[in-house]
Amino acid sequence: MSAACWTPDVEECRLAPRINFENQPSGRANALPLLSAIAFKDTRRLIQSKYSPREESVLTRLAPDVDVLRDLFQTENRTNERLEAELGLLPGIGPQELVVNVPYASVINAAFTHAHPAGTRFSGPFRGAWYAAKSIQTAQAEVIYHATVSLAEVGKFKDEITCDEYLADFIGQFHDLRTSQKFAAALDPASYKVSQTLGQTLFLVGSLGLVYPSVRHIGGVCLVCFRPALVAHVRKGRTFRFRWTGTPNPSIEPVSGSLK
Repeated sequence: MSAACWTPDVEECRLAPRINFENQPSGRANALPLLSAIAFKDTRRLIQSKYSPREESVLTRLAPDVDVLRDLFQTENRTNERLEAELGLLPGIGPQELVVNVPYASVINAAFTHAHPAGTRFSGPFRGAWYAAKSIQTAQAEVIYHATVSLAEVGKFKDEITCDEYLADFIGQFHDLRTSQKFAAALDPASYKVSQTLGQTLFLVGSLGLVYPSVRHIGGVCLVCFRPALVAHVRKGRTFRFRWTGTPNPSIEPVSGSLK
């Protein structure tokens, strides 16, 4: 199994056991990061505004009449991974894990169903996770890093994006990488190979997620949550504009009219 691109078994993903880590054999327990009881309020996640939900679908503005609109929605639904998960069609997450009847349920579910094709730091390409930071500065640093890498690949630092801020609260026992050097390789700024293997291991034994030092913002703290139901009290915050004008360092400004 490739550590950088793992495919979890469907039933393992949907029915991951809840393990009492304190009662694990010493060898198994020592192979895992320590657990910390956390109560993080107002964590920050930035999502590009074009992916934020709108009361009116963009398809409504594109379609010239009702019949065309109906066809467009059917096509969209066939290719929407969140909707596929609701129907049990995705290998990494089942419909019983998705949240319903809570504010911004679609935003929460999308984080887990729209996985990056190459995976992210602690999650693979078949199941996403909710990543957040304890401060807006750390969340911004993460956005800047990834967007700047993409611009560097095309050799032109000229772009503008807006990102919406989503706040969420987390309470529970999370594995913690902040105080041990044993798992330093999982924080490699240039590779996700070790971190995805660690994330897979923790997910399959029932971990709720990880707290870890930000790799992109010195002194910052990040969190990854593996379970949709634990992403609590989600609410929308401000909107920020990131503008690159020829250098890798963008300007950042709040968009007029967004929350303060």
